Amino acid sequence: MSAARPTAIADTCFLIDWARWRRRDVIFKVFRLVFVPESVLDEITSENTIAWIANWLAEGSLALFTETRDIVEEARRLVERSREIPWIRAVDLPEAICLCAGKRWGYVVLTENRGALMAVEAIEEYRGVKVWRALEVIREALRTGVIAVSDPLSVFREYEEDTRHIFPRRDLESVVRELEGDAGKVG
Repeated sequence: MSAARPTAIADTCFLIDWARWRRRDVIFKVFRLVFVPESVLDEITSENTIAWIANWLAEGSLALFTETRDIVEEARRLVERSREIPWIRAVDLPEAICLCAGKRWGYVVLTENRGALMAVEAIEEYRGVKVWRALEVIREALRTGVIAVSDPLSVFREYEEDTRHIFPRRDLESVVRELEGDAGKVG
């Protein structure tokens, strides 16, 4: 990542999990701005998540992303395309909107949706879209010193404890080894 912080766009599953984490506000030190599509906002029912989003919308670190007709049309085509590929999980409209915006404007797409993660591998025109899960956002916060700890694994475990979101072990091990510069296994 360059010295300039990138812009991101977040989907529902990412925001719901992320808002439960005690260090949730570090996202605004990793990204200069995080967009929230209107369709994503419509899906969120948790009062705590809504309050967190409303606070940061007011602060200007989160911004509402209003879907235009052309983005919605492209997203609908992506939804249909994802359902035509038997080996990937289908992408739903809010995640597709994030992927389309990420493709068009270079935003980092924040999601935990496996369909969105698989779509950027399977569908040629979306291969250049950068998609990060909480795992990658936390990795970036640790890598850049936004979160400074001697034990990176403890931060990931803290996230899992707070959110009940369990990282895929192989991916977690790889990230922790990268951060520690160690080839040892995560316990």
